[in-house]
Amino acid sequence: MATVRLAAIKALNGSSRLRNLSCSLNHRCKALSIRAFSAAMSPPSKAVVYDLHGPPDTVTRIIERPPVELKENDVCVKMLAAPINPSDINRIEGVYPVRPQVPAVGGYEGVGEVYSMGSSVKGLSPGDWVIPLPTSSGTWQTYIVKEQSAWHKINKDTPLEYAATVTVNPLTALRMLEDFVNLNSGDAIVQNGATSIVGQCIIQLARIRGIHSVNIIRDRAGSDEVKEKLKKLGADVVYTESQLEVKNVKGLLANIPEPALGFNCVGGNSASLVLKFLRQGGTMVTYGGMAKKPITVSTSSFIFKDLSLRGFWLQKWMNSDKAEECRSMVDYLLDLVREGKLKYEMELSPFNEFHTALDKALGKLGSQPKQIIQF
Repeated sequence: MATVRLAAIKALNGSSRLRNLSCSLNHRCKALSIRAFSAAMSPPSKAVVYDLHGPPDTVTRIIERPPVELKENDVCVKMLAAPINPSDINRIEGVYPVRPQVPAVGGYEGVGEVYSMGSSVKGLSPGDWVIPLPTSSGTWQTYIVKEQSAWHKINKDTPLEYAATVTVNPLTALRMLEDFVNLNSGDAIVQNGATSIVGQCIIQLARIRGIHSVNIIRDRAGSDEVKEKLKKLGADVVYTESQLEVKNVKGLLANIPEPALGFNCVGGNSASLVLKFLRQGGTMVTYGGMAKKPITVSTSSFIFKDLSLRGFWLQKWMNSDKAEECRSMVDYLLDLVREGKLKYEMELSPFNEFHTALDKALGKLGSQPKQIIQF
């Protein structure tokens, strides 16, 4: 009987050891699980945020943001550069038609490199350069986590500042040249705001296609130097607004055909000058309103010239079924950049000098190149 009890005690002791071993293994598994969970997190991020709408130089601030969990299809991107666009400023001011809810991180385009990935991500590797496509808010921060489908891989040989800015201004120029009028080599376009990045891109893309460009700039000191810069990009003719205060502006065209297509980003009198150049049945596309003045069109322009007025908004276009198509367009534009056929003036500014770059973008420090924040 004593022997049976001793055997039972040994069995219980053995069972206890097994339970202890099982608990120990469970504890270790949980610890490993916690460590694995921790490894699938982004690093902490620094970001430019605004908690309410208002003047960008007063409502924006730089804060530390906590790590973000990576899901299996997520990609963590270390941002390299992002521009300060006029539309970014308008979003912060609260006057842009579509804007993120506050509090929000600023910025709407940029370029970064892959830092880490979820377990199901294929076709990307750490160090690859990617851009958010379609564009999306929140690029003014050091690390971003989004699903793989939100990123487009690009050639790392692309100059940093062009990779950061290809998806707003150059893409706008390309789409407007191709979407409204069927232009052939030898045709002509007319535009105001020719010194803008969109304007510079239109000049160069038109030249590649053999299309003439008539360009209007505002009167300012150094306008002759500006004219020469635009002509080096491929502009056929460049006029200041005051030079066009003549009865027959078309007499200034010389051997250039009457433009079939016009682009307006200013409004007011400048838009009227674009309309004067257009041929019978011509089209003017408005994509901005820098003068904040309405477009006035004479009755005769509609009745006797049969002119058409259209509008273009890139974000609406990209939110349509064109989202995938625009990836090949971006690659085409970046190919032109690397071939030296598409260029525009920009300035890289360190992230820790963000508010100085913002002042430049706001025009508080005089005329400045487009500001690109480098992280």
